[in-house]
Amino acid sequence: MGAKANAMPMVSKMWCSTSQVVLAVRTRPHVVYGGGFVVSDCSTQKVVFKVDGCGILGKKEEMILRDGNGDALLLIRRKGGIVEALNINKQWKGYAFDYEGSQKLVFTLKEPNSCLLKKNNPIRISTQHGGCGTAWDFEIKGYFPDRACCIVDSIGNIIAQVDMKKEVEALMTSASKDLYHVVVKPGVDQAFVFGIIAVLDYIYDGSTRC
Repeated sequence: MGAKANAMPMVSKMWCSTSQVVLAVRTRPHVVYGGGFVVSDCSTQKVVFKVDGCGILGKKEEMILRDGNGDALLLIRRKGGIVEALNINKQWKGYAFDYEGSQKLVFTLKEPNSCLLKKNNPIRISTQHGGCGTAWDFEIKGYFPDRACCIVDSIGNIIAQVDMKKEVEALMTSASKDLYHVVVKPGVDQAFVFGIIAVLDYIYDGSTRC
């Protein structure tokens, strides 16, 4: 099932298209540590988003999602301290910047313990736009390292799907994981989707990680 076209924007309504969008993701080489990735529109080849990994920023467990012009959209960091030490689930939080530069919490992603990071173990996300009576609003189904997963809402609608580009998949090499595409459904906030993908990239030891 597809997501509703009038879905509420998470970061900004400017990132919610009225039609389905296919975006290509290419990881950047590690710059010292953690190079991040670049997201382009498959139809126009225009850069839509950039994710700076912790190596570029100089801070572990922190990333920034930027638009194609380099302006910061989301600050993404993992919660630390005593609370995390007592919790089996590490928590990632994504904060949007408003027009005054203040930070607003957009989503919280619970990262399973490392021993549970395996196939068919769902990763769940809660947002400030929840309120459906569930403890989570979205979850990851599938396995991101295989570039075969999707983000679904709490009633089972697919809002975005990660898949290999067919011509790259045929190569069946480790390098092929450096290029994949993401299909984002109509009305879904693309900035929110790539904030989630940035976290998945990090927790599965991808290009954003130091």
